[in-house]
Amino acid sequence: MDFDLNKRHCYFFNEIAKIPHGSFNEKAISDYLVAFAKENGLTYKQDDKFNVIIDKPASPGYEDREPVILQAHIDMVCEKNKDVEHDFTKDPLDLYVEDGWLKARGTTLGADDGYGVSYMMAILENKDLKHPPLSCLFTSMEEVGLLGAANLKAEDLHGKRLINLDGGGEVRTTVSSAGGATGLSHCPVHFEANTKPAYALRVRGLKGGHSGGLIHLELGNSNTLLARVLKELQLQGMDIQLSSFSGGLKFNAIPREADAVFVSETDPEKLEAAIRQSEAKIKGELEFSDPGFTVIFEPADAEKVIIQKDSDNFLNYLYLMINGFQHRSIAIEGLTAASLNAGVVTTKEDEILIEDLIRSALASHTDDMINHLQVLAGLCNVTLEVPDRYPGWGFTAESPLRNTLREVLKERDIDLKEEAAHGGLECSMFKGLDDSLDIITYGPVAHGAHTPEEKLDLASFDRAFDVLCEVLARC
Repeated sequence: MDFDLNKRHCYFFNEIAKIPHGSFNEKAISDYLVAFAKENGLTYKQDDKFNVIIDKPASPGYEDREPVILQAHIDMVCEKNKDVEHDFTKDPLDLYVEDGWLKARGTTLGADDGYGVSYMMAILENKDLKHPPLSCLFTSMEEVGLLGAANLKAEDLHGKRLINLDGGGEVRTTVSSAGGATGLSHCPVHFEANTKPAYALRVRGLKGGHSGGLIHLELGNSNTLLARVLKELQLQGMDIQLSSFSGGLKFNAIPREADAVFVSETDPEKLEAAIRQSEAKIKGELEFSDPGFTVIFEPADAEKVIIQKDSDNFLNYLYLMINGFQHRSIAIEGLTAASLNAGVVTTKEDEILIEDLIRSALASHTDDMINHLQVLAGLCNVTLEVPDRYPGWGFTAESPLRNTLREVLKERDIDLKEEAAHGGLECSMFKGLDDSLDIITYGPVAHGAHTPEEKLDLASFDRAFDVLCEVLARC
């Protein structure tokens, strides 16, 4: 299957791949959408968060039908392999096709949610499609806490029916999603001059992935595993004093790599022997989930180190904090009910910052995980901040939109699969603005979101677009 740029949804995907559009860097793609609306004579609104709403009148014969909102987010997760030189603030994505899959060399592809954006642009441009009045809602900063959607008001929703184009896998639709919260753990640090031998410890070879969709697989978290190896050295009586600790790139992606520089007067051969013991144990635990796990130990330089008390407080906090899969749903088979992802650790001049994403279908689970962190923070001289929190999207048994999608797929000999998601979806924000909304999600097959292995099935990209157009024709 080729990536045929004569197909307008393919053309627009290729065009937006040329525009850097990571979270917090959406102005260029937002302005591109505004220019597109002007060029096509469509009414639009752009707000101060770079959300864009473009409205299109109904096609002839559909003027009396209720409007439909199409929605996708314009930001992407910017992840790359360590050996790849790519500046996500200015470089276009390097797209290529392999065995019918669209990929980007060494980086995330941005299929999440580039396919939704390209679908909407192709529909807005097409003057021959049959559809009711359309309102295309392009939101910003979805990947960093649904921040664009949080800026919207009820009057920005120009309809009572909404199709979220951020997932579906061609044969599925989501019927509910988890709420969540951002946790920022501020671990204060003070530095002193160093006179001890310094070493680097690096975790590599983990798969990583989406912290909502893949958290139930209990994949290795590079940050917590690195903390574990260091703590196990301490528990064996070895002196460990950190100079720096860093890991992960996005708080909503399970971190794949982490690095620490520490100093110690323990014999390096003894250190390495203990590290290899820890590595072997963890390898056994991750045999089926992360077989590539490895630990690199090598000499390093450290002019200054974190004072022992602060180093110990941070290491104790990260080692003891809850992380990963926490609870499963009893009501819905296979659904993760609660999780926490220790996504990013960064050493700064006066603190080490840990960025977590807390997810749960129940507000009480979210409260409990925050309380756990708060109690631990008090014991380790850490300050916990929870700047953002968003609600869940509850299941609604009756959905005319879902029935229409089911009917269209059935005619293609496909049975619609209904799924509850552990990942956070903007649908929850829209429901919060208007609880009467009828919402479905839909999209093509794509894998590897939030990782450089992200890929889009081009045949599915075509088929799902046809399904979407047929659903609109029947609305």
